[in-house]
Amino acid sequence: MKLRFTRVALFGKYQPLTSSVISDSSRNAVQEVAQFLRNEGCEPILEQETANNTGISDYPAMPVEQIGKECDLGMVIGGDGTMLGIGRQLAPYKIPLIGINQGRLGFITDIPLGEHASALRPMLHGEYEEDARPLMHACVMRQDECVFEALALNDVVVNRGSTAGMVELRVEVGGHFVSNQRADGLIIASPTGSTAYALSAGGPMLHPAIPGWVMVPIAPHTLSNRPIVLPDSTDIAVEVVGGRDVSANFDMQSLASLQHGDRIVVRRSEHCVRFLHPRGWNYFATLRKKLRWNEGGS
Repeated sequence: MKLRFTRVALFGKYQPLTSSVISDSSRNAVQEVAQFLRNEGCEPILEQETANNTGISDYPAMPVEQIGKECDLGMVIGGDGTMLGIGRQLAPYKIPLIGINQGRLGFITDIPLGEHASALRPMLHGEYEEDARPLMHACVMRQDECVFEALALNDVVVNRGSTAGMVELRVEVGGHFVSNQRADGLIIASPTGSTAYALSAGGPMLHPAIPGWVMVPIAPHTLSNRPIVLPDSTDIAVEVVGGRDVSANFDMQSLASLQHGDRIVVRRSEHCVRFLHPRGWNYFATLRKKLRWNEGGS
């Protein structure tokens, strides 16, 4: 069979510390997958920071922007946190991504490292399931000016500081006032993020095919303040009315400090992240495995 992908970019899991230290296991994982790709007839290309931090110099290295323009496929070797960051950066280029799980949970990096060869070989030849996940676009508005904006794949979270009391938030959906909420914070999650922080805060899981979001209060003052599922075709605006040390987080990787009167406006982005999975993959099998549900039968 003819190769479907030839130029494959590799993104490794590392901690960009001042010492640029990376564990031997992470370095070995990148090296192992790169060698496998070369044996299969692909051209492995390392993302520049991955190359710098692993010290692997056997393959060409490129920054993310160049990878987006020149590569056919990206492989993320790490956990879901690594995938979130890479997915946001590569979404505008429409490059599909495969996740090789070196973390502990792995909802979106679903191929175990020890099984990468058997899983990847047919995928490189076009045997895969494709799964498109929309991104969220969030903007912090201050006196009619956007002072901070970011993309998120999982969620946008407005919450209090670690030593502060509750925050008070004014919520609008589609331009309509919903409520003033007093809580530790508020989560607006995509279907992808519905199995992350939103789930631990009591929110429902949304199937990835649902064009919606879930809005989940964190430890609300009023017990009747419950999670609600909303269409992703409408904007959600969250205004900071009260509270100290209030911040907005975007996939827990971007941070904006907020002032009273700031509005966080969340809307569906024009970009999607394209995930590729082994043939036969389905969402419910992932939930059973990762959440350790009792399958009951075959």
